[in-house]
Amino acid sequence: MTKVRALPEASGGNARPGKAKSAGTKPGTPMPDSSAEQPPVIRRAEVVAFTLISLLVITVVAVLYVAKAFFLPIVTAFIVGTMLSPAATFLEKHRIPRAVSAVLIVTGVTGGLAFIVGLISAPLMEWTTRLPELGSLLKDKLHVFDRPLALWHQMQVMFGGSESLATTKFEMPKIDWVAPTVEFLSPTFTEFLLFFAILILFIASWKDLRRAMVMNFADHEWRLRTLRILNAIETNLGGYLLIVTMINFGVGIATGLICAVTAMPNPAGLGALAATLNFFPIIGPVAMFVILAGVGVITSATLGAGLVAAAAFVGLTFIEGHFVTPTIIGRRLQLNALAVFLALAFWTWLWGPMGGFLASPILIVGLILKEHLMPEDTPQLPPN
Repeated sequence: MTKVRALPEASGGNARPGKAKSAGTKPGTPMPDSSAEQPPVIRRAEVVAFTLISLLVITVVAVLYVAKAFFLPIVTAFIVGTMLSPAATFLEKHRIPRAVSAVLIVTGVTGGLAFIVGLISAPLMEWTTRLPELGSLLKDKLHVFDRPLALWHQMQVMFGGSESLATTKFEMPKIDWVAPTVEFLSPTFTEFLLFFAILILFIASWKDLRRAMVMNFADHEWRLRTLRILNAIETNLGGYLLIVTMINFGVGIATGLICAVTAMPNPAGLGALAATLNFFPIIGPVAMFVILAGVGVITSATLGAGLVAAAAFVGLTFIEGHFVTPTIIGRRLQLNALAVFLALAFWTWLWGPMGGFLASPILIVGLILKEHLMPEDTPQLPPN
């Protein structure tokens, strides 16, 4: 006689159809047919990694800031040496030893810089000795703003401001900033010596350094990647220096012609100053505009005539910044304006004027490293 085994009933007799737990399912696990998305979980290891990277970045920035006298000449020599390496390679192809090429290139660049400094320093020293006189002349020319300032102060008094402001007149700021500015802009003799020594040695031994960096990797793929990165950095920095120098040279010539036409004093020196300051994006043209406006107001008979050169310089820099430079450099490297400004602000704060000069080349190096080290199959955001 066959025995029939009874089916087990749900415990407690309260089981509902469709609500029975599937075998092997852990408590709290969503049902297979559930479409609810769970929020991303931040793991402890990710927090620790982010914290360590943040501490590393802060430490590196602090070391670069404190040891500026040591790192600034070295980094500047590396960047400038990489820019000038194509010229040394060109001379080497014409049977000139690379060590001799390095000395010739550095000597030529130093001579050009000395010539530009001579054009700028002569009128600058003359004007520095006449600062009190020039300050009084500028104050007399700007008395035209006394009435608008008085009207503005009266409006402040009407809206609850202090009555003492109503009698305030336009006054020239003190010139106590001259000595700190010269001290800030002038590197020490040790920094100059360290820079030139490292620059010559870097250009002379660049080929050996490249070979050592490439052969440092055992994997063939990484050797090829390192070689591509070094070639891209050398090509782009060399092209950047050549193109920017030509553009700034043209800006200097155009500025000198503008100053000559508008009867400004020492147009050659002002043109050389414009070409030099144009190596510092955004800040350089603004500083040159202020200089042209101040010199024009002091030397011209009327306020309107003194601002003609500054206004023409604004038009020149607008054409150069929006049409010439983007057309030439934009095809080679896509430099975002916000990224350039942030890099300029950071490196100028960290290392002063030379940091501002190095901001764009360092940004170019960063973009090249990102292009070659980031995987190409990185997920992209959908288009708008």
